[in-house]
Amino acid sequence: MPDVVLPVLDEVEAIASVLAAMPYGFVPIVVDNGSSDGSGELARSLGARVVYEPRRGYGAACHAGLEAARAEVVCMMDCDGSLDPAELVAVAGPVTGGGADLVVGRRVAVGRSWPRHARLANRLLAAEVGRRTGVRISDIGPMRAARREDLLSLGIGDRRFGYPLETILRSARSGWRIREVPVRYRGRAGRSKVTGTVRGTARAVRDMALVLR
Repeated sequence: MPDVVLPVLDEVEAIASVLAAMPYGFVPIVVDNGSSDGSGELARSLGARVVYEPRRGYGAACHAGLEAARAEVVCMMDCDGSLDPAELVAVAGPVTGGGADLVVGRRVAVGRSWPRHARLANRLLAAEVGRRTGVRISDIGPMRAARREDLLSLGIGDRRFGYPLETILRSARSGWRIREVPVRYRGRAGRSKVTGTVRGTARAVRDMALVLR
């Protein structure tokens, strides 16, 4: 069954509920990216495997988890409570079944969980991916699944917020079969560090723009 990489930076309010909702057989790997609120310690006390990645950056945490994973198929998702781990079954299914090489969870907002500025930035980036690669995709989403060795072979270099975008660009250029499945996107637990603020979204867009260059 798949390993699930959970990049974490001060997510103590959400970790327990995320781990409790993990589907049977999916093995969580919590990557603590320098938390000061005891996130890593809490995850370990709840039975999760914890990896510590001192170099700050979303991509650094994701890649550390990918390297630490042992399963053939690896999923990645945020650990802030905005995504339901139960949806990993649908995301990983086409990969484990051989019908896709990369599956991205296409976020469907529940209520006002996805601010307008973040939705717009995401839509523009997805359109640019389509223009450059010919792959029709509507979300540069944080929930995704692929085979571990295939992901490592892509040689993804970004270690900040451009990591998901570079994953899609490189896999598209490598001729991967890329699919999207809808996943619910809810309000996160605690204060948002990225999409919930204009500054955070701008930082993510900047990192992704560097990848596009």
